[in-house]
Amino acid sequence: MFQNFFHKHLSSAFSVYFCRMDYKSDYHYLRNKTDSPAREIDIYQGEYRIHRQSFISENCHILPGEDQYTDQGITFQRTPDFRNAVSPEINEILNLADSKVHENQHFDYLIFKPALLAKARGIIMMFHGLNEKNWDKYLVWARQLMQRTGKAVVLFPIAFHMNRSPEVWSHTRLMNDLKDVREGLFPAVVASSFANVAVSTRLHILPQRFFWSGVLTFCDVVQFINQLRAGQHTLIHRDATIDFFAYSIGAFLTQVLFMDNPQGLLDKSRLFIFCGGPVFNRMSPVRKTILDSEANIALYSFFLEHLDSYLKTDRRLAHYFSSAHSEGLVFRSMIDYNKLIQFREEKLNQISSRLMAVALIKDTVVPYYEVLNTLRGTERSIPIEVKVIDFPFPYSHENPFPLTDQSAVSAAVDQVFGMAAEFLA
Repeated sequence: MFQNFFHKHLSSAFSVYFCRMDYKSDYHYLRNKTDSPAREIDIYQGEYRIHRQSFISENCHILPGEDQYTDQGITFQRTPDFRNAVSPEINEILNLADSKVHENQHFDYLIFKPALLAKARGIIMMFHGLNEKNWDKYLVWARQLMQRTGKAVVLFPIAFHMNRSPEVWSHTRLMNDLKDVREGLFPAVVASSFANVAVSTRLHILPQRFFWSGVLTFCDVVQFINQLRAGQHTLIHRDATIDFFAYSIGAFLTQVLFMDNPQGLLDKSRLFIFCGGPVFNRMSPVRKTILDSEANIALYSFFLEHLDSYLKTDRRLAHYFSSAHSEGLVFRSMIDYNKLIQFREEKLNQISSRLMAVALIKDTVVPYYEVLNTLRGTERSIPIEVKVIDFPFPYSHENPFPLTDQSAVSAAVDQVFGMAAEFLA
């Protein structure tokens, strides 16, 4: 009750203040604020606060790089990994034991929270897109959801993304050098860039990383929720409601979470998807900011064309894709639109009342018709609400709210996050 009272009166008091800031001003204000290394950052005259919270993943041992693995009493030998590396430069920069990467195991996440709430009674976990290296564009999104719902917003990084990746992967000169090497090795590569060369090379060499990084993040979210429910979080009440806002590949991850519902942790949770929702092979991620064409071909070859053959030689991957790991089976159902259709659509039907999606007409990475094809099903019989909208300004999947034409962009932000807040509140 206190939270509702607080939110109602705070929203009233500060609605005029927020209206004065267009999206661009809000973006720069929050980006400048989060440049500070402080663990607590007051924003908007101290009415809200951004917290940096530490997290130690207990699950990195599942990643490639260990000498052997044990799961459910079964021992598996080292996962095939780096023997396919193709040049000294690639070996030197990217030939890592994934399970040993310190930044991926020990990292911070952000919490946006009303300052007067000692412990939040409701949270919204936000997940980002593929190959993202900073939270800049999500800061306004988090503020919007926090201010509109009165809930805390948790910005949680996917494995090997954001601050969970080695700093060298963001080093422009080194990544440009690596890009040149990669283009020399693969002259026909499309959309190669310094921004995507690290993730592209890693997935090209070992496509299994797409699955293992997803499983790690899945397990980290389960760990986070279990620690919260055990009363171990200093800023979130153990009985807090937990909902989700997921964008792009973050939606793919969250859909697997919801469809699997580990330990029944998400029985009452709701999920709002923005620019996401299709199965893997109905997305088009070849972009200079996402993946290059060689990495995309490797992923498709591994997961869509030759997966059954690989599962005969990789016993641990086969174990995770079997009924022994329900999350692996759900993941597999979300890879190929034409496989495991009944299983996938039954799962989506079960969560349909707790899921809503917004797709953009001009999004070419996640086409709106593919969002409908997956979420509404082959017969359009799954009752998931999917809103297909357009904006009256140039935009893209990677940049749905550009820092131009602020009147129209601010109105678009209000439209999307108004729907999200209404659904998640």
